[in-house]
Amino acid sequence: VQLQAFGGGLVQAGGSLKLSCAASGTIFSINDMGWYRQAPGKQRDVVATITRGGSTNYADSVKGRFTISRDNAKNTVYLQMNSLKPEDTAAYYCNARIVTIRGLYDSWGRGTLVTVSS
Repeated sequence: VQLQAFGGGLVQAGGSLKLSCAASGTIFSINDMGWYRQAPGKQRDVVATITRGGSTNYADSVKGRFTISRDNAKNTVYLQMNSLKPEDTAAYYCNARIVTIRGLYDSWGRGTLVTVSS
């Protein structure tokens, strides 16, 4: 099972980016999915999570600016980021709890870098 993230890049403050992350492999189902981020010299923190049924949670720092969504048919999770700030600069990682024939896996994608210039 693999998670692959797309959509990072360089954007000016106030701009928008949309990240996507697709799971591939032999998957029975995917439970919670989420986005995390890690700025240089800091720990990895949760940005947003979403259950299979669509219930969401956000870090206080992104509420009202970021929107997490998912497409269960495509095994994909998205993060729409609006009104970006320089402090949003970080490597963004997707996470998914994936059910396979071998059991439940807590899977991570490689980070995609988001840089917000002032």
